[in-house]
Amino acid sequence: MNASDHFKILKTICVPLMDASALSASSIPTVSRLLNELLEILRNIRSSGYSLNQSTIKYVFFPLYTLLNRNDSSAIPDQVLEKIFMVLQALCEDWWYYLELKDWEQLFMLCGSVIGSIGTKGKGKERADETKEAAVQCLLTLLRGRENDNGPLTPNQTRSRMNMFIEHAQTPSFIPILGQTLNSTLTSAECHSLPLQKATLDLLLIMLSVYFPGDLVVSVLPGVISTSCKLSLGAPGNKGWAKGTVVAKSLRVMQEVISRTIGDEPCIKAGAVVSVSNIEELTGLLSEQPPRQPPQKERQYGTTRTPSWLGQTSLQLLIAMKTLSSLVKHPTPSALNALCEFSAHVLLTTPTTLPQCQPLLLSYLLALSNAEFPSVSAKATDSLLDLLTTPSEARLSITRALMRITRDNLTALPVLLPSHVDSKVEHVAGIIEAICLLATRGDQNSLSSVASEIAKLLGPTGGVEKWGWSLLSVLELADPEVIVTRASAAQTMLENNPDASPWLPFPQPTLKNVSFTSTYESLVRMFHALGKAAGEAGLFAVEWFVSVGQSGKDSKAATGMWCACRLLEGISNVDLFQDPSTILKLSSRKKLEKLARALAKSTSQLWDGIGEDVLDVSSEDIPDNHQDPLESIQHVKGLVQLHDTLQISRGTPIGVRISSQPTLHRALSLQLLSLTAGILEARFAPLFIYTLYPILHSIVSPISFLSETALRALTFVTVCTSYASPANLLLSNFDYVLDSVSRRLNRQWLDVDATKVLTVMIRLVGADVVDRAGDVVEECFDRLDEYHGYEIVVEGLVEVLSEVMKVIRFEALSKQTDGTTLPIMQAQADQQKFDSFFEWFMHRHESPVDDDEDYGPAPRRAWGENDVQDKGKDKDNTEDEPESEAVLPDEEPPLDSSQALTKQVVQRSIYFLTHESVGIRARILDLLGSSVPVLSESSLMPSIHSAWPFILNRLADAEIIVVSAAAALVEALAAYMGSLMFRRIWDDVWPRFRTMLSKLELADKSNTINRRVRGGVGTESVYTHSHRLYRSIIKTMTAALRGVDPQDSSNWEVIVAFRRFLHSEAADELQQCARQLYVASGMVNADAVWLALTATSGQVASTSTKFLHEAQWNIVQNVSLILGELEPN
Repeated sequence: MNASDHFKILKTICVPLMDASALSASSIPTVSRLLNELLEILRNIRSSGYSLNQSTIKYVFFPLYTLLNRNDSSAIPDQVLEKIFMVLQALCEDWWYYLELKDWEQLFMLCGSVIGSIGTKGKGKERADETKEAAVQCLLTLLRGRENDNGPLTPNQTRSRMNMFIEHAQTPSFIPILGQTLNSTLTSAECHSLPLQKATLDLLLIMLSVYFPGDLVVSVLPGVISTSCKLSLGAPGNKGWAKGTVVAKSLRVMQEVISRTIGDEPCIKAGAVVSVSNIEELTGLLSEQPPRQPPQKERQYGTTRTPSWLGQTSLQLLIAMKTLSSLVKHPTPSALNALCEFSAHVLLTTPTTLPQCQPLLLSYLLALSNAEFPSVSAKATDSLLDLLTTPSEARLSITRALMRITRDNLTALPVLLPSHVDSKVEHVAGIIEAICLLATRGDQNSLSSVASEIAKLLGPTGGVEKWGWSLLSVLELADPEVIVTRASAAQTMLENNPDASPWLPFPQPTLKNVSFTSTYESLVRMFHALGKAAGEAGLFAVEWFVSVGQSGKDSKAATGMWCACRLLEGISNVDLFQDPSTILKLSSRKKLEKLARALAKSTSQLWDGIGEDVLDVSSEDIPDNHQDPLESIQHVKGLVQLHDTLQISRGTPIGVRISSQPTLHRALSLQLLSLTAGILEARFAPLFIYTLYPILHSIVSPISFLSETALRALTFVTVCTSYASPANLLLSNFDYVLDSVSRRLNRQWLDVDATKVLTVMIRLVGADVVDRAGDVVEECFDRLDEYHGYEIVVEGLVEVLSEVMKVIRFEALSKQTDGTTLPIMQAQADQQKFDSFFEWFMHRHESPVDDDEDYGPAPRRAWGENDVQDKGKDKDNTEDEPESEAVLPDEEPPLDSSQALTKQVVQRSIYFLTHESVGIRARILDLLGSSVPVLSESSLMPSIHSAWPFILNRLADAEIIVVSAAAALVEALAAYMGSLMFRRIWDDVWPRFRTMLSKLELADKSNTINRRVRGGVGTESVYTHSHRLYRSIIKTMTAALRGVDPQDSSNWEVIVAFRRFLHSEAADELQQCARQLYVASGMVNADAVWLALTATSGQVASTSTKFLHEAQWNIVQNVSLILGELEPN
């Protein structure tokens, strides 16, 4: 389509629109429709790439002009006026290239009057937000630059035309119009319409950056800053955050107006500040007559920049910028990116005029570098790096400001922590972290200077004694929840799976003054960043914190250890809360490794005074230089107890309460040991002689927090030193642990928990400890001889011996093969004898068959004859041949190392069977029971024979745990030493068992819970000692029945005594053992078993067996199973 076609189309709209230009109630819908059609046609022409010429534009504009002139402004509806401005905006896209100044000015005034609701006689009709938005968009089209548009003019012509409009806007006659439009735009920007807010902010940016002269911008600076701050923080009446786009556009306006008014360049040019960039300028500044500034042209509406104006304005700007601090937490990335750009731009353009604003703006950038949005954090970091690396006048002042911020924030932390305001603490910690992370980026001189300043802060001249002690006085760790158990969960986990080493993070303590986890983590990251930025220079601060931590066990000492660990993590790049196998190791550093070795030794020595947990702190113990005013500020929870006589006023002030935290102190010491292992790695092995005992000692602690920390420490050390599992680590360093335990079991230095350490080590190492168990046993018996009167020590040593015997027993059982034969009934045995007799009797007269098989050479002389002569003859030949000792058929092989060790343990342990301690007596019996499968009859039975009276006495012990252990020993003897024990069982043990069963049956019947749960048979739980006693008695008598053919009377007593365990409500384990007993008894006398069981269940009704019937026992099912097994196949 050409111009004529477009004209014809536009004519069909413009002519009717001209006819309806006089608005009335009936013509308004027609005008609105025609304006819509006209706007649609103009947009289609624009989208097709065709530009309207000047004549066509004026032809279309004429009906619009007529509408505006023929009708009063208040009579034009908002909808019609809105469409008029939308058509004007479409026309101005091409009309701008042909506009005359008077037309440009009239259009400007028309748009401004609608934006400000100004009529012909002052205040006009208040227009709707949509109408104002259309006017703002039209004015934006009229004012925007055209450098990148493909218009009908050349670039130079376009630039000249733009300059013409700008110069006209800055004329004295137009400046009032410009100011009035600015005021109207600022007022409209505070509305609740988001599209209008965005449009007005775009208009403000164009007007202030292009059309306003510099001195006029100075005059409108306060109003623009005030409105922009309001819009950034949210318009009045709006709830929640302002929209991200509104915040971004508001900050962009502020950024532009600040750089144009109070930036270094305009202020230096105006003489408000003096720039010194070389020696000549410095000389002129120090001369008696300062250089005169050229006179400036006075403007009617402008403001001159003077030093006094600069001082007042800079203070007001600082106050305004402080109100933007809440934007750091804005939830949209667009707002955060805008704040980042605003801060960086103002820092770059105002290093001389706004030096007091640098810390504030830098804090914004530093806080944004830790934002959760990656785009925001990356932009903030890049902005900081550009400010610090790009040569500019601001770089040096920004570097100094960063260090002031670091020191001020470190000083502010002790003040903020007691206030319990987590948001402020987290903000301050994040600022310090961001500065430190910034110092580790790149190798530029400016960044290295920041790193060197941080190194000085943590070095000998950094005053760590002052700010460090202030920090320790308020950074108090909370005591972990104390859960005391008999065996720690960590020890149980480690013993159940000693070969596996799954990595889990260390349990973290909490801070009393911090409520949220995010705040705690920010403090941890702050210490990490400080250590990483300071490098090896920060080792001085680590040593200082460690010295405070090792000086006692109070709250400050525990906090000192915590700070030292976090700093050392940053310096060494070893993180205790990260899998050590994935940590990127740094290059070897001698100074760091030297300190790590020293810390490992000194920290391990804390376990030397293991019983000195009570710390007496006096006023003389606190150095004078630690008397800081901050120590008098206390945040005390709870009630202050008044005097008994209600004397409310007390003469003595409340002193500082010093609490001891030994558990937390040891847990943090274990973290420090783990860190040294992570630093030294394989070079940590020589330090195992010092460090293994503290870790193992803490694992056996009944306090769960400490034992879990020790378990994590053992796993961490295992991975760092390249061992496959904790068990392998302990096996390789078995001698170190044994030496540490022996040194803590002497008269000068006695640690009652040392035996627990040895016990857990034996459980972890397992079968591999057998080869080294001789040293352990010898050590235990030596200590038993010294401390036989101390029950707790004896019990611990006996427990160690029991663990050794359990390991040896397990190994012996794993090597044995099942060579037992199934028992046969007595009738079957008799039948087999008669069958063989009848077979021989039938063939007794037959001649024997010759055996032609060759069995080899036979001796020609009697066995053993001439042995002496043979030995004499072969004496000379044996020198060249290895000696071989022949073992006679009935001679037993020599004992191996495990059996010899077991025999020694048995011989030296039986004397403790009469010990006054119940636990020791029970453990000795368990120990003897573990030795039964290991030793042969000739090795074990002499000791059992000598101890047999004591064992029988233990069956009559007053404590059920001892009786149960003694029954278990008899059970083991019956199972493995049957040929020598069966008769003793029937003669000595069974009478005691019979009496014991009668007493236990009466006790079970009197137990209400037992009657309800088990029907009065057995115990209510399978985990009681009584249940174990029942099981041992039944199994012992089962073995006795299988080994010896008892008398009928004794067999009948057994059959009658154990019937109640066949009750269906008895424990399943006892039912199974009882069935096995009756099967064994049935092999001896099946008829007696049948009679007793059927009579008990009521299956046989007879007056002679009526006394056997027990109606309360349901044994029918078990009886059928037993009789089924006894039936011959």
